[in-house]
Amino acid sequence: MNRDLELDRLANPVLERVRAAGAAILRIYAGEFAVQDKADASPLTEADMAAHRILVEGLSGLEPRLPVLSEESAEVPWSRRGQWRRHWLVDPLDGTREFVKRNGEFTVNVALIDGTEPVLGCVYAPALEALYIAWRGGGAWRIEPDGTRLALSTQRPAPRPLRVAASRSHLDPRTQALLDRMGECERHGMGSSLKFCRIAEGRADVYPRFGPTSEWDTAAAQCVLEQAGGAVLTTAGQPLRYRRGESIINPDFIALGDPALPWRDWLGEPE
Repeated sequence: MNRDLELDRLANPVLERVRAAGAAILRIYAGEFAVQDKADASPLTEADMAAHRILVEGLSGLEPRLPVLSEESAEVPWSRRGQWRRHWLVDPLDGTREFVKRNGEFTVNVALIDGTEPVLGCVYAPALEALYIAWRGGGAWRIEPDGTRLALSTQRPAPRPLRVAASRSHLDPRTQALLDRMGECERHGMGSSLKFCRIAEGRADVYPRFGPTSEWDTAAAQCVLEQAGGAVLTTAGQPLRYRRGESIINPDFIALGDPALPWRDWLGEPE
């Protein structure tokens, strides 16, 4: 670890900014709000932008001063992003559809990317009062509303039947086929980055994702899961990485609480 990147000292300032973003989201969540459609047809609300402004301003002021890439300001060209050694990666409101449905399963995601790896991650579900933070070498933690910190660890070996965190709105044929190959399993529908965090807590075991996600959707929660003992792997068996090129779209991946699970067998594809 380079001396200018002291992750333990960054943790509390990140928590403060994420809590502030969550409070702004809840103020809007409590009332009426308009919903717009972005260019990709995904929803956008006033809460997305309020959290975005708080996080970009707050993270930009931390030392060392690093660039911030947010979902709501993603037009930074690769010619510039490609020169970054480190940066903050932010989804101000992950799960806007869940926000609009008012089911509480939306999160604020903040990750610090060092090279191509998420080395600090914070995930906050303000409506559920669920707050998670992790950093490389510092473990993974859930922070209770009273400030108590609970150390997280995935369940290894994984229990049977396996508990699968499957998206309610993204259960495509490939995911269904994987579930069929797994045999007996319990499916737990949940939204946003909470799928990774539930695995980190030992409350779920597997999250397969075949279909588009963006880097800011996964980086923070991946750090939480990895520091709790789990893994997020591409279908080629490599850890999911960031700042890979011009596209911010992730490849297909599978998140595991127990990396020793026979996940390749579930893919039904030649190695």
